[in-house]
Amino acid sequence: MTEDSHEAATHENVPSRQRKRFPGISSRAYEHPADRSALVALRKLTGFDTVFKAMSALLPERSLRLLFLSDSVRVGDAQFAHLHAMLRDACYILDLEKVPAMYVAQDPKPNAMCIGLDEPIIVVTTGLVELLDEEEMRAVVGHEVGHALSGHSVYRTILLFLTNLALKVAWIPLGNVAIMAIVTALREWFRKSELSADRAGLLVGQDLQASMRGLMKIAGGNHLHEMNVDAFLEQAAEYEAGGDLRDSVLKILNVLPRTHPFTTVRAAELKKWAESRDYQRIMDGHYPRREEDKDTSVTDSLRDSATHYADTVRNSKDPLMKLVGDIAGGAGDLGGKLRDKFTGGGGNSNGGNAGKGDRPSDEGPGKN
Repeated sequence: MTEDSHEAATHENVPSRQRKRFPGISSRAYEHPADRSALVALRKLTGFDTVFKAMSALLPERSLRLLFLSDSVRVGDAQFAHLHAMLRDACYILDLEKVPAMYVAQDPKPNAMCIGLDEPIIVVTTGLVELLDEEEMRAVVGHEVGHALSGHSVYRTILLFLTNLALKVAWIPLGNVAIMAIVTALREWFRKSELSADRAGLLVGQDLQASMRGLMKIAGGNHLHEMNVDAFLEQAAEYEAGGDLRDSVLKILNVLPRTHPFTTVRAAELKKWAESRDYQRIMDGHYPRREEDKDTSVTDSLRDSATHYADTVRNSKDPLMKLVGDIAGGAGDLGGKLRDKFTGGGGNSNGGNAGKGDRPSDEGPGKN
């Protein structure tokens, strides 16, 4: 198939507006700094992918493929043709040579995933298909193709396997502890990989409002007339800045068991990236190519990740992050700051009125 005929086939059922294509784009172009540094380091380890693929005999990948083949609907020209057109279009835009197999599974809960060791497969639920409109769904399909291009499916399959294994060995002393330590680390990477894939979805759909609407619907259901993007983003700002150190700790505890970041956080992160110079450069055709991946420096990627975390701490309005930033900047007494934050003190080194049992001042928690 020639490039022109391929483009015609992939754009057969898409809106008339032209989308930009990114020939040879490397996944490094859209990967979140924390996600990218972890993957670059893993890929640089000699034999890493070989060892993981050698685990295929232990993993339920073959069983999963047979399960979806036998009990789901495979997307193609004859079934869910509009999704097939979106999938081919997403692969064309991100220049993914081989189109992954895609299935629609009966499940009222809106969800999508990209799994597989040797070859990625994409699964979307009926709940998601029924919830989203065409442009919102296009962003989701692009999201999953982004996972495939980044090679995330390998690590996501490992996480799926280990999560199921942890449930089976929970009765073994210390066995579950060891596995859950790995699962927790993988979940932290997984959450960052979702931010990367959201960016890939935006590159495919090239419609920020559609991406925002999709995230709102995942959070609040099919009541778009009752929701507002700006108000939704205000929730993200309130979530980050609100409360005191106790709330910061609760945020961490709430997110630890999750594989995905909270939807408001994803929306805010995606909007921030869409307004960045990095996104504009990609849209202008300036982005890293796959042919350059072999020359990627682990040190540079780790430096980028460290810079990102430093910027996050410096710019965050979260009470705990502000405290970390103050301490890193030499602001002083950790014990005093922790005491003041948790007791509602006004910030004096002697504990202020709070130390005398008086009611905390109006400048205490929640006013910072």
